Amino acid sequence: MTDVRLRRGRASLAVSFFVQGVTFALLVTRIPAIQDRYGISDALLPAFLAAVPILAGVSSVATEKLVRSVPPSVVLRWSQPLVLLALLGVGAGSQMWHVAVALGAFGLAVGALDASMNMLGVSLQRDYGRSIMLGFHAAYSLGGIAGASAAWAGAHWHLSLFVSYLPAVLLLLPAALVGSRWYVDQRRPEEAGEGTPAAGSSGVAFKLLLPLCLVMACAYIGDSTVANWSAKYLQDVLGSSEQLATVPYNVYMVTTLLGRAVGDLGVRRLGAVAVVRGGTLLAAAGFAVVAVAPGPWAGMAGFTLLGFGLCVIVPQTFAAAGRLFPGSSDAAIARLNIFNYVGFLVGSPLVGALGDAWSYRGAMLVPMALVLVTLGYARSFGAETARYGGGHERARAVDVGRGGHGV
Repeated sequence: MTDVRLRRGRASLAVSFFVQGVTFALLVTRIPAIQDRYGISDALLPAFLAAVPILAGVSSVATEKLVRSVPPSVVLRWSQPLVLLALLGVGAGSQMWHVAVALGAFGLAVGALDASMNMLGVSLQRDYGRSIMLGFHAAYSLGGIAGASAAWAGAHWHLSLFVSYLPAVLLLLPAALVGSRWYVDQRRPEEAGEGTPAAGSSGVAFKLLLPLCLVMACAYIGDSTVANWSAKYLQDVLGSSEQLATVPYNVYMVTTLLGRAVGDLGVRRLGAVAVVRGGTLLAAAGFAVVAVAPGPWAGMAGFTLLGFGLCVIVPQTFAAAGRLFPGSSDAAIARLNIFNYVGFLVGSPLVGALGDAWSYRGAMLVPMALVLVTLGYARSFGAETARYGGGHERARAVDVGRGGHGV
């Protein structure tokens, strides 16, 4: 039976994922209000938005080096409060340089947070001996829904950004700090009963990690396409009302939550390779439906498929990196995390440029093709050399570290 220490660690990390989901949603869903508050022009806005993932990528690189001497739990314990305070700073300023500093701090802190949070998730999964990574990302999706709902309420009641953000920070900051007491860092391979690490695990060979990096970038190109273009696409291309155009992203978030909530069971029963392949095909089908949809309701069905499909890819990519480099999973995850931000940076401008130069229907076929890249690398999600120790394997459960049946 899984010991109390691991159960507490799992619960506290789920809280951290939830808090980050709320925080990020509160930021991105109020971008128009941020723009209005600080008088940021449409021409300047992309530079502000691009700065956050760029700084987050830099911070993720720095986190790889930091965790060589400081446990990931310490990095997460202090980066999460910084992210929350930076969010509050976004709402508290009055001049453009104020928001520039706040967004810069947000980007630097969120890179360390994302990297360390997924490091802890992968190491906990190894100690559990079964797939639990999707559950953490389900908590993030739930937080995203809660944060988007809170942002809607703030906009509906015409609250200032500071007043809108303050209750969330006052609630989430103590919860994150208290929960951080029970984070569980990874054990060394010899402590976990894994013996000598597999060849190549003592360091991170980028050539071996590259397929997962490509998968991560392509998945986030798809995700950012939905986040940034679903409303415009439904309204301008498919002729929906303004109110209906707000629905696809909410539906996408709900289906992402549902898919991740049951995804770990699918991995345990079918293996990660089958789950990732199935998710990839669903996501590609979703983009295809969106591209050919005759009307808004068909388009909404496509975005629904997208949520169920894309939701499994990112958590499994982090987990696969941890299996591929069992002796240096923290470094592998920090490097892989950079491609989260690469996809985010590329996705929205790519679809926008193609839509303007060609057509938005045709533009939807590009992220569809990029997501299908995952099929070519599906076997990377079931590394033969993976090992999971810890003595917590469930009876008759699929071994998450062997053959094509891993995370």
